[in-house]
Amino acid sequence: METGKLFSIGEFSKITGLTVKTLRFYHEQGLLDPSCVDDQTGYRYYDAAKIEPARVIALLRELEFPLPEIAEILRQCRAEADLFAYLQRHQQTLAAKVEHYRQMEARLEQLIRQHQQARVTMKNSTFEVEEKVVDALWMAGVRMQGRYRDCGQGFSQIGRRLGRYIGGPCFLLHYDDEYKEADANFEACFPLRPEAKNIDAKKTAGISIRQLPGGKCVCLLHKGPYEELGRSYEKILKYMKSKAYNIEMPTREVYLKGPGMIFKGNPRKYLTEIQILIKA
Repeated sequence: METGKLFSIGEFSKITGLTVKTLRFYHEQGLLDPSCVDDQTGYRYYDAAKIEPARVIALLRELEFPLPEIAEILRQCRAEADLFAYLQRHQQTLAAKVEHYRQMEARLEQLIRQHQQARVTMKNSTFEVEEKVVDALWMAGVRMQGRYRDCGQGFSQIGRRLGRYIGGPCFLLHYDDEYKEADANFEACFPLRPEAKNIDAKKTAGISIRQLPGGKCVCLLHKGPYEELGRSYEKILKYMKSKAYNIEMPTREVYLKGPGMIFKGNPRKYLTEIQILIKA
């Protein structure tokens, strides 16, 4: 090829804004080949058709596209319209990522605030671990497998069928000795008035009516959202270990004050009693 009509690598560098070193690197990577290379001198020469691809590469590198992706874009986008269609799709992808990160930032801010509030609440809490004896009681329970937050379905089932027999706040029985995210084994329960033991069995299909044994237990009142119960479990389990007590399963959470059927109320004011029976 006649080099007189071609641009030297220095001239091409001035036209495209790419350094000579960068142009050599792009040649080595197969990203932007020169139009010809002098066999004797090794000098690289470029024709005018190489200018636009070089500018596209410079633009994409400025936008932090990796070199392999740029090579694929140049291979697929032969026409300018193809390139801008690709860039529009990329813009939409970036916008979605920005929104995702914005939501993550808001969630992190919320978690940090909750963590700070929880530390203050626990520090100022006047509730202490205590030992007491809980009496046996008649109860209605719906055994469930799933997420803890699904317990409302069990409470609702009992409330619809046995509402007039309910004798106190709802509670959960936890049959797992560990935290489980999606396959927890628990029972949504309500205490019942003594006369409930004579209920017609047809009204209690799917609901267990029985007497829940009592006994000596370690308990602690937790004030605050359910998501922060772990802090109170830490406190009560440390106490049990210090006393060398063994846990009698299932453990219990009694919801003395929490969300209503319609209004959730203020989670900072929820009141939950953790009860762990001591194995004899």
